[in-house]
Parts: sequence; C-alpha cells; structure tokens
Amino acid sequence: MWRSFAHGVHVDGNKSLAADAVIREILPGKIVAYPLAQHIGRPASPIVSEGERVLVGQTIAQASAPVSADVVCAVSGTVKRVGAFLGVRGEMVDAIVVENDEQYETVENFGQHRDYTQLSPNEIRDLIKAAGIVGLGGAGFPTHIKLNPPEPEKIDTIIANGVECEPYLTTDYRLMMEQPEKIIRGLHIILSMFPNAKAVIAIEKNKPEAIRLLTEKVKNEPRISVAALKTKYPEGDERMLIHAVTGRYIHSAQLPAAVGCLVDNIATVVAIDEAVCDGLPLTHRVVTVSGDAVNEPCNLRVACGDLYSHVIEEAGGFKGEPKKVISGGPMMGLALFSLEIPVVKTSSCILAFAEDEVEESKTTACIHCGRCLRACPELLVPRSMHAAAQAEDFERFMALNGMECIECGSCTFVCPAKIPLTQSFQYARRKTKALLQVKTTKESGGEK
Repeated sequence: MWRSFAHGVHVDGNKSLAADAVIREILPGKIVAYPLAQHIGRPASPIVSEGERVLVGQTIAQASAPVSADVVCAVSGTVKRVGAFLGVRGEMVDAIVVENDEQYETVENFGQHRDYTQLSPNEIRDLIKAAGIVGLGGAGFPTHIKLNPPEPEKIDTIIANGVECEPYLTTDYRLMMEQPEKIIRGLHIILSMFPNAKAVIAIEKNKPEAIRLLTEKVKNEPRISVAALKTKYPEGDERMLIHAVTGRYIHSAQLPAAVGCLVDNIATVVAIDEAVCDGLPLTHRVVTVSGDAVNEPCNLRVACGDLYSHVIEEAGGFKGEPKKVISGGPMMGLALFSLEIPVVKTSSCILAFAEDEVEESKTTACIHCGRCLRACPELLVPRSMHAAAQAEDFERFMALNGMECIECGSCTFVCPAKIPLTQSFQYARRKTKALLQVKTTKESGGEK
C-alpha cells in the first residue's frame, strides 16, 4: 500500500531529462563567493580578511549565534573582499569573495578518516557543526541543532527524505542510485545518537529503481527500512512526510521532535557521512541543471560559491536565450534576472525554459471553483486568505490560519484564474511575522 497525505496535487515530474545523468564533478570558476547567510538563523561572522590566502576546507565564517552555521571554503586562493555580492533573491548580501588560484591546497587533516563508532553523540554533533552542514533540501536548518533535541530518548523515527517531489530535480535520486552505502552509513551515524529510534528512507513510487536498490541494501538492517510513497506534491514537505510515514501531525509552531521524529534530506545524510567518517566538510553539493533550454541536462557536483553562470557553461550552455531561468524547482523556486550569483548550500537546481508560461498567462477574477481548497495540503482556505492579504488585514490572515501555509504553490498551480495566490501568502506571512515580532518586543518591555 502506497502511503501519502491528504490533498496536494499531481504535477508532471519531467525527471527524465536528467534522471539518468550520472553525477559529474566540475571544478569551480575563477571567482567564488560565499554568502554569510546560507541557512536559517543569524548569518555567520567572517573570520578572514581581504588579501588573506585561504585553503580548501578552511572555515572562513563562523556561526554567530545558537542558530547559525559555519561556512567552509571549497578552493584555495586569495580573499578579494568581504562585502556585498548579488544574491539569489536579487538583493545584495554580505559575502566573502575569493579568487580561486586553482591549486586546491587543503588544510591539514582534510579528508582524514574516522571511525564513528568510537565517537560520542556530542563529538559527532561537533564534527557536523564544524563541517557547516545544514538541511540541503532547501530549508537550511543547521543540522547540528536538529540532531540535539531536548529529549533525545523520545526520538523513535529518523526519516531520510528521498521523496524529491519538485519537478525536474534529480539530485537526491542520483545520490540514492550512486551512493547508497553513504546514505546507509549516514543513517547509522544518526541512529548511534538515538538508541530508541529506527530509520525510514522515504521514496516516491516514481523512483522504482531507487526503491528496489535501497530495499535490497537494507534487507539485513534491523533499524533501517524503506517506505514507498505515492507520487504527489508536496509529499517531500516535512509536515506532509511525517504524516505519510508515521500518521502523526505537526503544525507550524512545532518541530518534528515534538512527535518523536527527525527528518533529514538524502543529501544531508550523505554530507553527515562524509563529514564524520571521511573528514570532508560541506564544500560541495549536487545540483541538477535541467529544462528545455539547457543543452545538456545533467547532475553536477558543484563547489559552493561557484557562480551559476559557470555551472550553466559546464552543462553545455543554453539553447538560445531562455525566457525564464529558475533557481530551485518550478513550484517553489525563484525566477532569476542574473546568473552572476553563487551556488549556496541550499541550491538544488537550475532550470532554464524556452518559454515562460507564467508570463504568457493572464490573471482573471476568481470563479469560486474551490480547486485551491481541494489542493491545499494544510486544509486552508486560499481564496479567503488571498482576500485578507490583498486588504492587508493580517489579523484576518492569522485567524484563517494563514501562518500554517507552507508556500508550496499547489493552490497557484491549480487556479484556472491564474491568481498569484502563493506570492500573496508569502507577502502576508512576512508582514505578519514582522508585526508579531514588534508586538512581542512591546509586550516584553523592549519598546517604551
């Protein structure tokens, strides 16, 4: 029986473009840039200065708060500046810009093998923190914090998220097909920290080869199993996934640990294995380059900091001038106006399309068809939420449980009127969070 969650949508996966493309490592370009905010929480603090020579594996920015993450360099070279650089959202962000000398000289003990069975949970967490690992599925939550819940003895389920429900993305699929041993060892590392837990590798049924391979690999693993899920979007969202695998529910104010679960993306599990066992910090990640405007759709192992423009070149460039380029998947990704931006820890995909379906569609009045209501995985009322957002009635937005929205885009996808519902919810959620923060500050006496 295929497991799943309520509502959601069925979208064309378009995985075939890059699904069979074996991961290929590329060397970074001449200039690499490291934004200080590649994670949820406070930006990291730079610990290098202009003119300083840095090495592969060197920490160039350190976590600046309890919720923050280190940044590790992927090249050797010279720090050109510490300052503003163009980010994926089109704004200038604080970053460390390094000129790659193409020597790739490493720090001492880089790549040193370790036996994780001889390490305590605290030592494992420290190694993960020093490696700069965050959730690589897109959320960017610092992994060392996730693996340090208040009551570790109550964690009974570790979920390795191999769902990859966003169309076109095949990074996790390729990792499952090419590096299953790393995934299994990474899960053993996590399980060593939670003696009462078992691990589940969750995979959608549109990846039958991965299901078969990993099921065979874990057949003699008493604490690791594979869960085959229905192919439905947004199955890979943390809340949807927990319900599909365990039947448990969490809301926006809860972490998975509240219901005895921890969820890590497949790429994150591989990064944990490489950091703890192989002495390799998070300096690279796998990126899918796909879409009908890409000459050679592929999966590339890319140095964090490398520029999108260079990655596209390594994928054979564009077929003419694309109408739209997206960072991430088509459902939750960001449209780009420049490729001179750096790959960061959460950069999973670069898509290029010959046509822009959104630009060519025309928004009309709501016809009250209820499709958005039926699509919403959080069982919200998108039409009413949109009206509240348009009126900037954020109290009404909250009363409609608008803060439970996961911004998955399902409502926008099914809307026949082409109303930009998700964009209005993103705006309303940001404004509501800001207003709540001001209210909290006033109530705590922070503002007289």
